[in-house]
Amino acid sequence: MPEGHTLHRLARDLEAAFAGRLVRVGSPQGRFADSAALLDGQVVEGAESWGKHLFIAFPDERLVHVHLGLYGGFDVRTGVDEVPLPVGQVRLRLVTADAGPTSYADLRGATACELLTAQQRDAILARTGPDPIREDQDPTLAWERVRRSKAPIGGLLMDQSVLAGVGNVYRAEVLFRQRVHPLRPGNTLRVGQWRAMWDDLVELMAEGVRTGRINTVRPEHTPEAMGRPPRVDDHGGEVYVYRRTGRPCHVCGSMVRTGVLQTRNIFWCPRCQPAFRSRALG
Repeated sequence: MPEGHTLHRLARDLEAAFAGRLVRVGSPQGRFADSAALLDGQVVEGAESWGKHLFIAFPDERLVHVHLGLYGGFDVRTGVDEVPLPVGQVRLRLVTADAGPTSYADLRGATACELLTAQQRDAILARTGPDPIREDQDPTLAWERVRRSKAPIGGLLMDQSVLAGVGNVYRAEVLFRQRVHPLRPGNTLRVGQWRAMWDDLVELMAEGVRTGRINTVRPEHTPEAMGRPPRVDDHGGEVYVYRRTGRPCHVCGSMVRTGVLQTRNIFWCPRCQPAFRSRALG
């Protein structure tokens, strides 16, 4: 599933391609046809994301809400000479229809593509935790949920009602960087640990927006610094533990371990992220 930085990059691309532009809106697949007809021939006002939710704004406070889910993709093409026929199950197609450069975008495979009012959007955001990529977010809102929960921090980081936009890669990597075991109960964390985790996510996810890749290793652990081969993986980027099961930790050399938490794989280093032992239990 795309993580939050991917949605922010997509919102930025949609904004650049369509904001202030007259567009034709269609649904070649047909599942969004009625809503597309209401938007066809309108001017796009902008696009933004919050966590894994994407919103494309049209006049009269009408918004297209997209959640890509596990398999969705939104292909944005700008400055094309001609717009090709749709390929595959295109739920939503946007095409510029004014005198400027021609751009188009095709949405496929999304979990959600729906037309909402501003009030309905606000209701979604009210159920969503703070987004580390967005400015002026308050990490204490997430902390209040974390500190009261006995659930593992590895699960809480992926709970979009606690924190918006964090997926499996950022979850695994920020826990490693902060030396926290993924199964440690949320209510055993100290506020300073949480703030360090939040600040790390702010930096890492902003870098993901800039580069389009998830790179989490510090300068001293890059392939160049360590004299090791670069990582080869369809997710790209250099990481510490994600999908590195049975390989040596870049920091201590221990073998990276894996397990399952709430149906998703978790990854950790047993030496750098020791299992939590409550002092109350001796």
